[in-house]
Amino acid sequence: MDHESTFRKNPYALTRLDFPNYSVLMDSELEALEDKVRKAAQLCQRLRDENRDLRQKLSALLGDKKQLSEKIDGARARLENLLKQIPE
Repeated sequence: MDHESTFRKNPYALTRLDFPNYSVLMDSELEALEDKVRKAAQLCQRLRDENRDLRQKLSALLGDKKQLSEKIDGARARLENLLKQIPE
């Protein structure tokens, strides 16, 4: 486990108080909540990573689009010049 839970310490680490009403059910509920929070954090990290990757791909595709547009414009200009040179 890469984090420390203060709920499993006797006495409670922050207030130095004991929890007389602390129950096994509460412990399992806290563990379930802890697991849900951990999974949500992992999902957020995966989504951040995916978002970063998608932004990089989008940037690359926009660069490719710009290059292709420039090539098309150049080809169009050359074709128009060739068409002007053809006698009618």
